[in-house]
Amino acid sequence: SKLTSLGQLEMTWRSRVHFHPLLVRVLHKSRLRYYGKPEKKLDMPYQAYFEVADGSGMMSMVLWNSLCPEWYNSMKVGTVLLLEQYAIKTSYPFKTQPTPGDSQMKRFATIEISLNVRDPPTKISIIPEEMVKPEWGLPEVKYRFITRSELDALPNNHSCDVIGLVTFVGRAERARKREHGEDFWLYRWAHAIDGTSDQPFILELFATSQPDVFEHIHPMTYLVCTQMRVVRDLTENPSSTIYLTTSNESQIFITGWHKGQPYTKDTKVKNFIQWTKTQNEADQMKKTVIGGYYPFPRPPNTFLKY
Repeated sequence: SKLTSLGQLEMTWRSRVHFHPLLVRVLHKSRLRYYGKPEKKLDMPYQAYFEVADGSGMMSMVLWNSLCPEWYNSMKVGTVLLLEQYAIKTSYPFKTQPTPGDSQMKRFATIEISLNVRDPPTKISIIPEEMVKPEWGLPEVKYRFITRSELDALPNNHSCDVIGLVTFVGRAERARKREHGEDFWLYRWAHAIDGTSDQPFILELFATSQPDVFEHIHPMTYLVCTQMRVVRDLTENPSSTIYLTTSNESQIFITGWHKGQPYTKDTKVKNFIQWTKTQNEADQMKKTVIGGYYPFPRPPNTFLKY
């Protein structure tokens, strides 16, 4: 069928009502957002953002309401989609922006693709990876993996991906989203090592839209976290309180979930797997810890400093 590109859409969207089909690859995926309110009578008030790309560049795509439970889990990072009968809207200016793995990629930030059950009813098709043709010119998913030895040199809020062997995982804790609100964020702390440093990655993992993974992080699993942000205390001793926290577009994977993921081709991931083959499992098991209270960043030694 006659296809259009994201670049053509940006140029012609104001003069059209109906758009040609789009062929795109999912490069980033946000957590699922629930926006229900007691006074609004919506059946399924859900929303999820994706960043999708073709040969011309990258654009945001929004999945709305009842399409979320139907499609959210099937649309993985790397999935190729054929979209028909979609709507184009001006972009929501306050949404979070993931950091693209390919810094050269053009970004279309003025508009976004809107997928709805009606007005118009979107038709979504997932193209199996083995049927994707090179001549379609779809970009590959690229990552920004770092090793633990590289972390100390990175600036605050830098975006990166990590892989490591879990040596500690804390219990799930809750933090209020707003001071007097009823809503909570759920998170847990984890440590992961990759053999490049004596220090582990310290990871603050908020519950993403992957409860089946979040609940099963345990010592000795291979943990991959994407779109993590560097947090460093710039006031006192910068190196002592450097850790990584999840962002709105973070994805988390553990042993059993890695097969077929695009990052398995990454050089640093392959290097990590080579390193794990040189390790003695029993020795590593002795160093692992699970559960308990983990105060971090650590409070000062004296009350005066507090």
